[in-house]
Amino acid sequence: MSAKAKYARESYTTMTEMVLPNDTNTLNNLMGGRLMYFMDVVSAIAALKHCNRVVVTASVDNISFKEPIPLGSVVTLQAKVTRAFNSSMEVHIEVFAENPVKQTKVKTNSAFFTFVAVDQVGNPINVPELIPETEEEKALYEGALRRRQLRLILAGKMKPEEAGELKALFS
Repeated sequence: MSAKAKYARESYTTMTEMVLPNDTNTLNNLMGGRLMYFMDVVSAIAALKHCNRVVVTASVDNISFKEPIPLGSVVTLQAKVTRAFNSSMEVHIEVFAENPVKQTKVKTNSAFFTFVAVDQVGNPINVPELIPETEEEKALYEGALRRRQLRLILAGKMKPEEAGELKALFS
C-alpha cells in the first residue's frame, strides 16, 4: 500500500432527503432530474473525501428509474469510490426510498458517476490509489476497469481494439 492510498470505506457518504411538493412531477413522484441532482451531490462528496481536492463530474453512466419515489418519501443515497485511476475516480451510488409511516424501504436506483480531481485552475491532478477490502468492494473495483474502457469507447476516446479488458465483447 502506497502512502497515498486510501480505503474505499473512507469515501463512504450517506445523504438523506425528503421528497417535498416542489421536488415532484404532476404524478406526485420525485422528478428524475431532482434525483440526478441528489446523486451528483452525494457522489461528488464521496470523490472529494477520497482525494481531498476539488472534483468535477466527468460522466454519468446509465440511470434507470426502476421505482417511482412518491411525495413524502425519505430518500437515502449511499455513495463510495470504487476505483481511482490517474486523475479520475469512479463512484457507485445506491438510492433507497422509504415510507416511514408504512415502514417500507425499496432500492430504486443505482449508477456509476466518474469524477476528475482538478487544481485551482481546473487542470486534472493525480488522486490516491484505492484499496478495496470487502468482497463487494473488490468486485466493484475489478469491474471498474471494464466500465472505464466502455465509457472511453462510447465517448470516442478509445478504439474498441485498444480495450484489453473488453476484447471478448468486440471480437
